[in-house]
Amino acid sequence: MIRAVIFDFDGTIGNTLPLCIAAFRRAIEPLAGKQLPDEEIVATFGPSEEGTIRILAPHAYEQGLADYLNCYRELHDMCPSPFDGIPELLEWLKVRGIIIALVTGKGRRSCSISLEQYGIARFFDLVETGSPEGPCKPEGIRAVLDRFLLKPEEAIYVGDTASDVASARSAGVPAVAAAWAETADRETLRRAGADQLFPTIPAFREWLENSLGR
Repeated sequence: MIRAVIFDFDGTIGNTLPLCIAAFRRAIEPLAGKQLPDEEIVATFGPSEEGTIRILAPHAYEQGLADYLNCYRELHDMCPSPFDGIPELLEWLKVRGIIIALVTGKGRRSCSISLEQYGIARFFDLVETGSPEGPCKPEGIRAVLDRFLLKPEEAIYVGDTASDVASARSAGVPAVAAAWAETADRETLRRAGADQLFPTIPAFREWLENSLGR
């Protein structure tokens, strides 16, 4: 029985990965003194943005972080809304009495900016953000389980990358692959061993409705 749905953010709640890359480029390139290809930026992901800035501009960390957060907020109109169907899905889960949590690699401040922009903070019973020291999603998922006294099989983790599937597995929670973002690689998600894979949000919602009872 599913009692909790735990979501990733970037690429799952909203199409924010291009925003993150654009904000890093605008904020960090002047400090790094060079152009930063997408691949170089994405290769630093795993830690929160604080960790990324420590890698890309360690000599100007405080300035880099302040500039990144300013750029992230200024550029947020690149993706002004969550994916279509996400607010309605969150509302439906809330009405059903399902625990809704967010476990993301984003830092606390950028996560707050996006939740405020999207107007969806009220839906989440618990938000676990990332660490500058490195990936910590399994710990975040376990924190949700502990907070609400859940067995691993009573929750699902919904994310858009192979690392999200691995994080769910590490925490003992069924992994649901969110393959609806343009940045999602469905074949990679399949190979990662997701328990379920959904190419669209309506398909995910239909599965939830069948699992929980309409």
